[in-house]
Amino acid sequence: MNIIKLKTKADGKDDVKVLVIYTGGTLGMVYDAKSDSLVPFDFAQIPENLPEMSRLDFEISVLTFDNLLDSSNMNPKIWVQLANIIADNYTYYDSFVILHGTDTMAYTASALSYLLEDLNKPVILTGAQLPIGVARTDAKENFITALEIAAAQTHNRPIISEVCIYFNSVLLRGNRARKNESVQFNAFESENYPVLAEAGIKIEYNKPYLKHYDTDAQLKVHQTLDENVIILKLFPGITEKVVRNVLEIRDLRGVVLETYGSGNAPTTEWFLKLMKEFIEKGIIIYNVSQCNGGRVSQGRYQTSQYLQEIGVVSGADITTEAAITKLMFALGQSNDIQTIKKILRHSIAGEMA
Repeated sequence: MNIIKLKTKADGKDDVKVLVIYTGGTLGMVYDAKSDSLVPFDFAQIPENLPEMSRLDFEISVLTFDNLLDSSNMNPKIWVQLANIIADNYTYYDSFVILHGTDTMAYTASALSYLLEDLNKPVILTGAQLPIGVARTDAKENFITALEIAAAQTHNRPIISEVCIYFNSVLLRGNRARKNESVQFNAFESENYPVLAEAGIKIEYNKPYLKHYDTDAQLKVHQTLDENVIILKLFPGITEKVVRNVLEIRDLRGVVLETYGSGNAPTTEWFLKLMKEFIEKGIIIYNVSQCNGGRVSQGRYQTSQYLQEIGVVSGADITTEAAITKLMFALGQSNDIQTIKKILRHSIAGEMA
């Protein structure tokens, strides 16, 4: 992976330095007249495709993945790779923008928020619903504003010091976001946490909800995510055979259980017996709500009280995307059941309240 520096208005003195990490995705596609098709964007041709960047007053460098990825092919190994790229360049750049496909962007943002412990600089993920080479693209606004947010400082400190997603004029905490649209430009929502910033004529920051800058923070990058996890979504009519087959998957260590409403599940004898049986075998069950704006309150109703009693871990108001990546993270940190449960119950990077 080579890093190229783009031409901007920066004068090379005390300018903010932003590193763009281009992983692939819809944003970076342009029209090629020779093949009459969309092809991956070449950042060496930036003046032709995005002349607005030359007017920005901070330094921009770009690192492009050797093999560009559709975000459907994103995986934990690449999350760790991204975290290490940021760590390797942490002292040389003031902030980072990751260009990423939208389908799994919320998973990547969540994973990075856990892997980058004591992060004290902006890491902004963005992408587009339409390629940069299409006339009505949303890619240009998303990319330019993500860069401006990444470079924004006050009193020589970054305004943002966490992992975020910028999309369609709003900045969201990365591990609170989820993709909710595939055909509209407002692709992401954050039902359980306020918007961090809105970009209109000016970029207005919602300062009470931003992660505070920590003058003493020293970045620590975690290297291990355990992939032996699964999401099990409950539905009326789910059978004992289905649930048992899921729980008996070889080497399975953890399950994100998507329950109804505020954490409710069937009270049928076979279901409760299965849950207890596999929890006693050491399987971690992490309870999250199927509702986009839901919050698990185990024990509030009788249908969730038994889950509480047998050791199911409440995910409170965490999203499924943040929950499954947090489960991978927690299982990668320890083999001790109680330590893992403690990690899951408490907020690591503002992903739950």
